[in-house]
Amino acid sequence: MVAHAAFFDPDGARYGIPTYPWKYAPDGYATRRGLRALGLRPGGQPVAAQVMRGRHRRPPLVAYLYRVDLALPVRPMTSRKWGALALAMLARRTCPECRITYSYCIPTSLGTCVACAYPEEQRAA
Repeated sequence: MVAHAAFFDPDGARYGIPTYPWKYAPDGYATRRGLRALGLRPGGQPVAAQVMRGRHRRPPLVAYLYRVDLALPVRPMTSRKWGALALAMLARRTCPECRITYSYCIPTSLGTCVACAYPEEQRAA
């Protein structure tokens, strides 16, 4: 329990905002992912608290918490948003060199499709 005590600061005296050990946050707080699972969003509210988890020889992991009672419902997707998302995904699946549209996203590490990135290996096959 000694490791948990280092991150227990419910008054915010040590870290500036209320801080709790990992998985020990009080009820009524949630991360962005937790809010999203409830169909909510932070809605412009400031960070209310944080949870921290120590790691050996590295800085601690930090997750920011928001108050659930101040969260707003997620805005629904409009037809324009769906269209913009479809065009963005189409651009991620289209090779900029050969202009072929694939069923998967082009790797950002290559910048092109595999056939354009390694043309000599494609000829050998």
